[in-house]
Amino acid sequence: MSGDSKNLSFSLAQFKSHFKDERKNLVFMARTAETAERYDDMCKFMRALVEWTDSKTEKVDLTVEERNLLSVAYKNVIGARRASWRTLNVDEHKDDELIKVYKKQVEAELDVICKDVLSLLLDILVKNNTEENESRVFYLKMTGDYYRYLAEFVTDQQYDTKAADFYSKALVLAQKN
Repeated sequence: MSGDSKNLSFSLAQFKSHFKDERKNLVFMARTAETAERYDDMCKFMRALVEWTDSKTEKVDLTVEERNLLSVAYKNVIGARRASWRTLNVDEHKDDELIKVYKKQVEAELDVICKDVLSLLLDILVKNNTEENESRVFYLKMTGDYYRYLAEFVTDQQYDTKAADFYSKALVLAQKN
């Protein structure tokens, strides 16, 4: 591949001009991206959908299907990198300098993805959904998941404690309701 590969990256803006019903079209494109196994693109559609819900004067929550699409998108994107990190983290590679550099790159990608979804969850979805319902449990548990993923490779930021805190809040709320 040539050095121009960055010019080939996916652009959501190209699609938005064709949207007649933004919410419906974002969900459709997220499903399409899932079918095509283009999970990075699926994340972009779901990010746009979450931001769309936040842009409304009266905040709109995601439907069950939309929540599941959000989860599938980020789970597939993070899952591949977590598997890569585990492969690079085996003892036989521990002292190899090239592997250490490569592992740092994978960790940087994991960090970006986790913080991306956490920003959606904390700044929009958890913040806007204050009702004690299934949606809130879903968002709290998902937040715990991504803090747990961060805790796998970042040991000095208390991500494990944050994960446990969000799991606990989700469990208490789920048992209550």
